[in-house]
Amino acid sequence: MTRYALRRLLMTLPVLLGLSVIVFMIMSLIPGDPAMAILGSYATPENLARLRADLGLDLPLPQQYLVWLGNIVQGDLGRSFTLNRPVLDEVMERFSATLILAGTSLVICTLVGVAAGIISAIRQYGWADRIITLLVLVGISVPAFWLGMLMIMLFAVELRWFPVSGMYSIYGGGGLTDLLRHLALPSIALAVVAAGVIARLTRSNMLEVMRQDYIRTARAKGLDESRVVLRHAFKVALVNLIPVIGVQAGFVIGGAVYIETVFQWPGIGRMLVNAISTRDILLVQGGVLVVAASYVLFNLCADLLQHWLDPRIKA
Repeated sequence: MTRYALRRLLMTLPVLLGLSVIVFMIMSLIPGDPAMAILGSYATPENLARLRADLGLDLPLPQQYLVWLGNIVQGDLGRSFTLNRPVLDEVMERFSATLILAGTSLVICTLVGVAAGIISAIRQYGWADRIITLLVLVGISVPAFWLGMLMIMLFAVELRWFPVSGMYSIYGGGGLTDLLRHLALPSIALAVVAAGVIARLTRSNMLEVMRQDYIRTARAKGLDESRVVLRHAFKVALVNLIPVIGVQAGFVIGGAVYIETVFQWPGIGRMLVNAISTRDILLVQGGVLVVAASYVLFNLCADLLQHWLDPRIKA
């Protein structure tokens, strides 16, 4: 297990390096002058040239990347000029709010998706299977941000069951109950698509496992059907579902950008939207890099968990 973990960890290093190159190149291709965005359109050419030199924008692009990468290795993502604070501090503060939203969505989509997939598999071609298949098809086809707006209109504006936006109430909030009320709508909207994907793959994996000879043998021995499904079939199918859940973990973090904008959730997605509009390059680069790195690390954890459950799996 240790050798496998070290090998997988070493394999992620080139991926992270490639991500840093892609993030840097994409930001460098965005039109506009960051110095002009900071100083304004009435800045003198002398002040613009001085600021470009301070920011290192006068260096060749490969040298800019090497300087930026060297700072990242030392834990320095730069300083946000719009917020006047270190990028790392801002990103980590916002990322904690995103993890709360994404983590809740991942729990919801995993529980709902796995339960729906198991029911659909054991009731194959029945009315429950048809209804679940229809709901899954609708769920994976609906954009999360559009669903979020519909949920705001219905449950927040019309019925007034939940708050419209934010993470806590402005007045009289701050407790766990207040957080859960604000968390309900965005987490469900973010979880719908991932739940559909997990449900479809759970169904296909369960159907494949339940056709195996040892499942028929277990039934022939007179074991209870629920024990056959949960302790024999699902235990084997779960090994193949772990990487899928890992991929969906990255999906909900990436999808949080849209949901946080719709619900005004104070996470890293909303921060990135604001940073892009103000051309705060270092803040955008730091935020995107953290999101991309978290996607890679979630998949690494899923691979390690899958190998722990089934040591026969090789890298």
